[in-house]
This record gives sequence, structure tokens and C-alpha cells, in this order.
Amino acid sequence: MKDKSFHFSYYKHFKDPATKTIIYIVLIGIGYAYLYPLLYMITTSFMTVDDLVNSTVVWIPTKLTIENFRRAWTVLDATKALFNSVYTSTLPALLQTLVTALIAYGLSRFEFPLKRLWIVLMLATFLIPTQVTLVTKYMLFSQLRLTGTIFSSILPATLGQGIRSAIFILMYYNFFNMLPKAFDEAAELDGANSFQIFYKIILPLSLPAIVTAFIFSLVWYWNETLLSGLLMGNNIKTLPLALRDFVARYAVLFPTADGSAANRINEGIRMAATMITILPLLVTYLILQRYFVESLERTGITGE
Repeated sequence: MKDKSFHFSYYKHFKDPATKTIIYIVLIGIGYAYLYPLLYMITTSFMTVDDLVNSTVVWIPTKLTIENFRRAWTVLDATKALFNSVYTSTLPALLQTLVTALIAYGLSRFEFPLKRLWIVLMLATFLIPTQVTLVTKYMLFSQLRLTGTIFSSILPATLGQGIRSAIFILMYYNFFNMLPKAFDEAAELDGANSFQIFYKIILPLSLPAIVTAFIFSLVWYWNETLLSGLLMGNNIKTLPLALRDFVARYAVLFPTADGSAANRINEGIRMAATMITILPLLVTYLILQRYFVESLERTGITGE
């Protein structure tokens, strides 16, 4: 009875108009803090040089221009870099999404000696910084003659050692534990083996978790510059790698020897280059956001 009265007073307190107003103000403030960089990037990328040097122009350009995007596209060599980014990110992300799901399914459904110890050791790998293993990874892939190729990303993802794989295994593990084992038992009675249960029953029920894992994996592989820059070098130039070298390449393509302000790199061109780099990720998220939000609610990532 005491718990019911507590929950009732708790609910009533948050229905108070003053409390709701404070909550909305806090949420709007947090939302603005997150959206401000993106909004600034969008508006600045469409500004002319005159608007950029005009202190009275802050958010809305007096004249829209796409010249910044044209130059940024040329400097990034964006057509080739975009293709490289798509296949060097999508293939490892897909493999990592499926392989980590299979690993988590085994941990969730089967019992074996020292199971908890293996889970702890697996999660401990997430605590090891990438920089610590850079030299050993380069030596290993160099001996395998995989440096300068996409297989330096595909092989670890296939073996469950992709970027932050431990997080995906833990997420899947929690999700699979919420699925009733009655599904497995019913399928076994129908003669299905463990692998058939996994891809015919568990995977279809886990679509929200799969989409979430894929989005995170895609973002991390897309934005990876340290490891991919070391292992793939200049053989495969992705958009983030091209953005890293943007200023130096711009100086080569658009020299300012004539002193023209139009040829100098400015904030608008920088922001346009950044927009080109992150736009594919934003489009992917907008397409898959429904599954992403559903998975956050069901897998406990939000702390529930």
C-alpha cells in the first residue's frame, strides 16, 4: 500500500505544470547543446565569403551559395572517397553485426566451463585502448600481407575482433536473455538444430538489436582514421581520411599565390567538407531510426 501511494505521489508531482515546465526547459537546453554544432555547420557551409567576414551575419546567410560544396567535393575527391568509405565501412559492419550476434547467442543459450570468466575477459578487451595494440596489429597484418587492403578490416570483423565488438556481444547477450527459451524448445521439438533456431527464429526477433548494432558499427568503421590509416595507408582513401588531409590538399589545388581571397580556405569550405563526410551517416540513421529507438527501449542500453 505504501509503494502504491509513493508511486501515486511521484506521478502527481511530475504532472505539476511548474515541474513539467522545468523539465521541458532542461530538455530543450540539452537538445540545443547537441544540435548547435550541426546547425552551425549547415548554415556556415552555405555562406559566401562576404557573409563570413560580416559580423552582422550569424545564422541566416544573405545569399546562399553551393560553391563551398563544389570546392570541398573536388578537394576531397569525394566520388572516389565516398565509394571507398561505403564499402570499407559497410562490409566490416555487416560482418561484425552478424558474427557478434552468433557469439552472443552461444553465450546466452549454452552452458560450458568457466563461462562467466570468458565473458569477463571478453568485456575486458574493450578497456584496452586501440593505441596499445597498433604496433602488434600492423606487424601481424604485414606478415599476412594484408596491409593496404580492405581485408585488414574484414578479417577482424569476421573473427569477432572488430571495432568495439565486446559492446555488441554484451548488447546481444542481454537481448537474447530476454527472449523466452520456449521458442528454442518448440523449434527443437520440430527437429531444428541450434543454427537453424538462430537464423530462423532468434535473428528475426532481434531485428531492432541488429539494426542498432549495425548503425553503431557503421559509424565507428566510417569514422576510424587511426587504424585504417595505418593498415590501409593511401591505397584506400576514405572520406574521413580525406578530411584529415583536407587543408594540405586544398593548398595544392587552390594556391593563394595571387593573393585572391576567393582562393583562400575559409570556414564555409571547411564546414561543407565536414557536411559531405557526415551526410551519409545522417541519412542512414534517418532511415533506420525507428528500429534504433525500439532497440534502445528493449535492450536496456538506456539503463532500464
